[in-house]
Amino acid sequence: MGSLEIGDREAAAVQKTPHRVTLDSMIAKIAEEEYIHPASLPTMTICVLRLTNGFALVGKSAPADEGNFNAELGRKFAREDAIREMWVLEGYALREKLTA
Repeated sequence: MGSLEIGDREAAAVQKTPHRVTLDSMIAKIAEEEYIHPASLPTMTICVLRLTNGFALVGKSAPADEGNFNAELGRKFAREDAIREMWVLEGYALREKLTA
């Protein structure tokens, strides 16, 4: 289980109202994922998430030591980075809805 799942589970355990951004709700909004390894930095992984509303988010990961590069972990960490960006935006959107 990754850090996003752990954080989502911990937040659910202390939830007091029905209003919360969930990991599942965000994942459901992902329409497409693309992973890129730039030619100039082949051990860097860039994840582009296109959401169902057309908005795009970018996450990235790269090992400090290129010798530690692992493509699978690079994709995982880059995707998590992009989802963390989405979490902030979804939290803002929920707050706007709650104050309307």
